[in-house]
Amino acid sequence: MHVTDAHVEPHRLRLSGRHAVLEVSCPLPGALRLRHAPVSSEIGFLHPELPGKRSWSVIAEGGHPLKVERDGERTRVTAEGVSLEVDTESGTWRFQDAKGRELARCVDVSGEVQAAYPMSRHRARMKLRAPEGERYLGFGEKVGPLDKRGMHFTFWNTDVVPHHPDTDPLYQSIPFFVGLRDGVAWGFFLDESWRSEVDVALADASRVAWESWGPELDCYLFAGPMPADVVGRYAALTGRPPLPPLWSLGAQQSRWGYENAEDIRGVIQGYRQRNLPLDCVYLDIDYMDGYKVWTWDSARYPDPAGLVREAAAQGVRLVPIIDPALKLEPGWNVYEDAKARDYLVRYDRGGVLVGEVWPKPAVFPDLTRPEVQRWWGGLHRDFVAMGVAGFWNDMNEPSCFGVQPDVGILTLTSERAEGIGQVEGKTLPYDARHGEKRHLEVHNVYALGMAKGAFEGLRELRPESRPFLLTRAGFAGIQRYSAVWTGDNSSHWTQLETSLPMLMGLGLAAVALTGVDIPGFIGRANGELLVRWMQTGTFYPLMRNHAGKGTSPQEPWRFGEPYLTLARAALERRYRLLPTLYTLMHEASETGIAPLRPLLMEAPGDAEAAGAFDQFLFGRDLLVAPVVRPGQTKRLAYLPAGEWLEWPGLEWTGEVREGGQHVIADGPLDTVPVWLRAGGAVALTRPAMHTTDANWKHLEWHVHAAVEIYGRLYEDAGDGYGESRLTELRGGVTAGVFQLERSETGTLARARTEETLRVYGLTSVRKVTGALSHRFEDGVLELQVAADWTRLDVAP
Repeated sequence: MHVTDAHVEPHRLRLSGRHAVLEVSCPLPGALRLRHAPVSSEIGFLHPELPGKRSWSVIAEGGHPLKVERDGERTRVTAEGVSLEVDTESGTWRFQDAKGRELARCVDVSGEVQAAYPMSRHRARMKLRAPEGERYLGFGEKVGPLDKRGMHFTFWNTDVVPHHPDTDPLYQSIPFFVGLRDGVAWGFFLDESWRSEVDVALADASRVAWESWGPELDCYLFAGPMPADVVGRYAALTGRPPLPPLWSLGAQQSRWGYENAEDIRGVIQGYRQRNLPLDCVYLDIDYMDGYKVWTWDSARYPDPAGLVREAAAQGVRLVPIIDPALKLEPGWNVYEDAKARDYLVRYDRGGVLVGEVWPKPAVFPDLTRPEVQRWWGGLHRDFVAMGVAGFWNDMNEPSCFGVQPDVGILTLTSERAEGIGQVEGKTLPYDARHGEKRHLEVHNVYALGMAKGAFEGLRELRPESRPFLLTRAGFAGIQRYSAVWTGDNSSHWTQLETSLPMLMGLGLAAVALTGVDIPGFIGRANGELLVRWMQTGTFYPLMRNHAGKGTSPQEPWRFGEPYLTLARAALERRYRLLPTLYTLMHEASETGIAPLRPLLMEAPGDAEAAGAFDQFLFGRDLLVAPVVRPGQTKRLAYLPAGEWLEWPGLEWTGEVREGGQHVIADGPLDTVPVWLRAGGAVALTRPAMHTTDANWKHLEWHVHAAVEIYGRLYEDAGDGYGESRLTELRGGVTAGVFQLERSETGTLARARTEETLRVYGLTSVRKVTGALSHRFEDGVLELQVAADWTRLDVAP
């Protein structure tokens, strides 16, 4: 684009040429929006003015001031914390932070439009410079290691059964990455719902190349310098995840194959009789009457409200599956209402599109439209009234096994158009009509609309409780409404290993409440795989055992001993960890930073940390390196800079290891290798059969003494929007003297009178002030303190 005109406003700059337009604005400090329209003159009516554009992802409103300076062939735009230099001859640009460091450089923007039936064909392309050694993390739910350099991805939500370590695309499309070079991070988000692709320095090692099948490239650039800064800005733009109800962080059990109410009662009894913690059981499609969503099969589930009450009496919530496809059954009120309101997706010709999913024939509510979302949210009413605790959104890519063909209208040459009914994957045709839009544009946001409708409906129907939704498909911004699981995986060791970079990739996109099916949805696990997956899943934000129909049962007791005992230990460890996990979820609701984090989040300049994709940080203070390969009793782990205390299984402590090196960790079948960072303070509780509230009646702090110590604990009722309390620990060791102070904010009354502190890393203890009692044994100082303690002093 050769720039021929510049239109400057206080919060926006528009540069235009004969055919193309670039608009620059600043949605929030440290970020710029660059709206490229490379073929504006061919698709619009008011070139160079761009039409209004709706974003499904961006919630940040308003704009920040811009300073625009023009100097010959350069136009410089400065905003708070960032700047952009545009080459007016080519329309390419350089993105810099406040220190003048070049974070990103665009080397080419192009586009084309081709008139066709039933709709025009668009392509918009952008190439970014990919400096040698720069890493590219994230991209949402994608396969591969942490660093995606050398890979190619398609963003087109796809129902894949099963998926493999090299499968792409998958169920979620989140075109956002964190770039990392020389320890400095930056971010890129392509806010285009159209089908798109990115080549991450694969075809050309010096370029990251984006292609959208729409007419524009609407992108956001984020400054760091830390990865957490980039993720925090992205979350501020697209929304932070809400704090989930505590019960959703407990153990969850599911199976496609629990066919009736007696099966649900049986699995709950199976857990309780074996003293296995459990908080949630899912109901798969077998509960429906003829696969009609929002119905119950009265033969299999004669009293669903009674079943909900029975489960609740055992401390268990029930979560039914909800699919978007509606059975085309004349007389069924949901279908008739959707048809009468004109809420259904249509063919190019205008008739209601008919396909097949579990119901046959099936039609699809147009969940991209706000009025349909509101209607959909209201359909939760009867289930909410009977006490159903949450909802599981599935098949929402949307998945469609087949579409009744539509031959389409004739072209100008009296021939049938080739593009009519073209389908990619098991979904709806590109040309299907969603109101004024085509499926090619809104396919990727269909599930986002479904989740939005459900979430807002639940907030209205049950305002005293926090909604819980679990979704398979989604787009950028899905974190505002729903937890995510990674779909139909396999009972295979490689899937256990690759689950970690996939969940970390989602976490980098502020999708904080995530999990995978344990120990795999398809295939046949053995006892060793079950145990290793449960040990890893202890630290997944969402921990669910799930299996497909036709596979062997895989509840924790199905594999006999010693696996049952080891599975129980993993579940009890999960419940001990809940004070820390709940606090990390609260932190995510404030910052967008997920509990499950790559080592690079804290060590962005460490090249070895980049390769450690099979281990992770749980918050800042715990490093977990689970055993993810069969038959292994030891594993190689990398410890970033600092000192790390061996704390396998959160049970006993070992040596303090210096960071910046690889270590060999012991990992027999009963052990998951864990380390506690020097300066870290982690809160645990006692295991329980199910959750109650997050005002912990028993609490123990585990503190690794260092020069600086910090710990955090968030508590409330575990649900709702009532009183809360935030406790912070601050202190450190100075000249051998250990000091720790406690402060709190909030009005929540305490449920405990005492707390326990275990302090590691002190060499001697002569005098303790501020504790009710203490003992120092084998290098561990155990203190009993009043719950309202304010200061501890330990002299050597």
